[in-house]
Amino acid sequence: MWNRFIKNDKGFTGLEAAIVLIAFVVVAAVFSYVMLGAGFYTTQKSQEVVHTGVAQASSSLAPSGDIIVLGGTDVVAEPDVPAIDSITFYITNTAGGSAVDLDKTIITYTDLDDFATQAHLETAGVEDGAWTYEGIIETTTGASNLVEKGEKYKIELSLLQTGDTGVPDNPLCLTSKPVVNEKVKIEVKPPEGAVLILERTMPPSITAGQYYTVY
Repeated sequence: MWNRFIKNDKGFTGLEAAIVLIAFVVVAAVFSYVMLGAGFYTTQKSQEVVHTGVAQASSSLAPSGDIIVLGGTDVVAEPDVPAIDSITFYITNTAGGSAVDLDKTIITYTDLDDFATQAHLETAGVEDGAWTYEGIIETTTGASNLVEKGEKYKIELSLLQTGDTGVPDNPLCLTSKPVVNEKVKIEVKPPEGAVLILERTMPPSITAGQYYTVY
């Protein structure tokens, strides 16, 4: 009888099975935790990529009003040839668009002969670059450099060069100014969001000191 009790290992077999089962459960739980964590991380990153893509693709700026040019003369290429001295246009924030920091915005100018890019330049609080901005309709809560919902800003792009009166400290480096019937393109590149592109044709006749609306 004693030998029968010693050789009976059914209880040990059940214990081993229980240990193996518990091991399987623990491994499955750890694996599930790892997979769920990786899934949540991937989902979060995917959402961030989508949100970033939407922000980059959507535009926060829109034109508002006419584009006006000021007639002058070309002192760079051909003196006394009628040409355009400056281009003025207006921008506003699109519906649902985020605020745009004009201090971090870049403007690119392109015509038949030139391609020039310049960020907003300011020294000791004074704008000294080729383009300046001014709030026409501003809210009382936001910063003056931010184009926010419901606001309207005027941007003036100077095409004056060395030899002109009133040339800015940091002018655009142009080989010539736009003349009659010449097409120009202005790209307003905010720090985030789509680029605002404005393309216009200069007037068929230019007189120094006269303003023209261009289309």
